[in-house]
Amino acid sequence: MNNITMYSTAVCPYCVRAERLLRAKGVTDIDKIRVDLDTARRIEMVQRTGRRTVPQIFIGETYVGGCDELYDLEHEGRLTAMLAA
Repeated sequence: MNNITMYSTAVCPYCVRAERLLRAKGVTDIDKIRVDLDTARRIEMVQRTGRRTVPQIFIGETYVGGCDELYDLEHEGRLTAMLAA
């Protein structure tokens, strides 16, 4: 299974929702990067994604986007394959 990286904060409901979907798909390990605790990591997130909101999700080296994009992948039937690649 691909490595999952998720930039997040402690109180983000979209982060919780995205993590819930990933766990339901069998993901057991998510590298969560708390941008609310480390300004340098927030800057890193913006540089990598061009976005300031959380969550920002990577499956392996592939940038997925946020929670809505993750759910779009699921609805399109592509998320399982991405996770397994």
